[in-house]
Amino acid sequence: MAYETTETIQRLWQRFLRDELDELPPDQRRSVAQELEARFSKLLQGASGDGGEAFIDLIGFGKEGVRPFGDVPYPHLVADFDEAVVPSQLHAAAELYYIYQHERMGVFRVAEILKRLFREGRMRIQRGPGARGLYLLEKWQPLRYGPRDRLIAYRRVFNYGKAPRPAGAIVNLNFHFQLVALMTALAQYFRDLTIGEVIRGSQEIEQRPYGTLATIQRIAADLRYALDRSSYGNIVALSQETGLYLKQLLELFEAPDIKKSFDANNKWDVVEQVLNRFLGGARELSQRAKMADSGRRVLFWVAGQDFNTAEDPLKFQIESQSAAANAEAWIAAYRLTEEGRRFPGVAQSLRWAVGLPAREARMAPA
Repeated sequence: MAYETTETIQRLWQRFLRDELDELPPDQRRSVAQELEARFSKLLQGASGDGGEAFIDLIGFGKEGVRPFGDVPYPHLVADFDEAVVPSQLHAAAELYYIYQHERMGVFRVAEILKRLFREGRMRIQRGPGARGLYLLEKWQPLRYGPRDRLIAYRRVFNYGKAPRPAGAIVNLNFHFQLVALMTALAQYFRDLTIGEVIRGSQEIEQRPYGTLATIQRIAADLRYALDRSSYGNIVALSQETGLYLKQLLELFEAPDIKKSFDANNKWDVVEQVLNRFLGGARELSQRAKMADSGRRVLFWVAGQDFNTAEDPLKFQIESQSAAANAEAWIAAYRLTEEGRRFPGVAQSLRWAVGLPAREARMAPA
């Protein structure tokens, strides 16, 4: 399709779109407008000069020689930067975040303590399932990637910990900043919707929300891109292997003979007792467990979204309600951790994240 023809079609299409939408009831305009926009995009894409001859015609090497600009096929440029990610890496990063929080809880250190106690005869277990599980852990050493590899992975993907940065590897320096910003953006959006329902009481409140999707979409797309570019290498294999190992450890802690040795009712009592007796005390177990689950769910949600700028607000609200609930749960747990005690509040944190001056961010209500 020639350049001038494309411009003519675009003008006529806009006129046709206005005329058609004016004749429709208000409750049907949004869905019809989105459908027409999608069809118009497909029409332009199918009629554009994406073939191999378009550039040849432009430089004058085609069959007809040099052609006027108006006769050269119109290029259809596709904005696909935000979609150029590898889903398996994003899922692995979400699982790695879950593993990291359990690392902070001390689950892997508890396993090492139990193996040492079993080896030294300081646990009254002999032939039960827990004893056999500890024997197998000691005998086969199932992990290909050990503590050092995990610490390096946390540093690469999340910039957590103090492990040395591998030379030449990409380190996701802004992960925590982007994660907190996304959690606050999701929370603020649905809080604004709730306030709007109370104040206005409109029947069409879901069609006219106070909140904006642009902030959530931009922060989430940036977070997804940063995770994708920092999770190359062994992250997928490490997350899968360590995730399976973590699952086996938690099942091992539920063994009756191990629970009996520590007078525990469940695996988390075992973890707490071992941390208190041998590792200086258990801290933030409840908060880390909630952050692990909610953070992983939100990261999975980020991995599965396309973040279309023409997203229907009602559809977005339905699809993101679960993510928003997990974001609120993550914030509630995060504020009770040592590093989260400086969290200034959802509104102030979001204003700072989107680039408002520090003075305005401090004056904003929490």
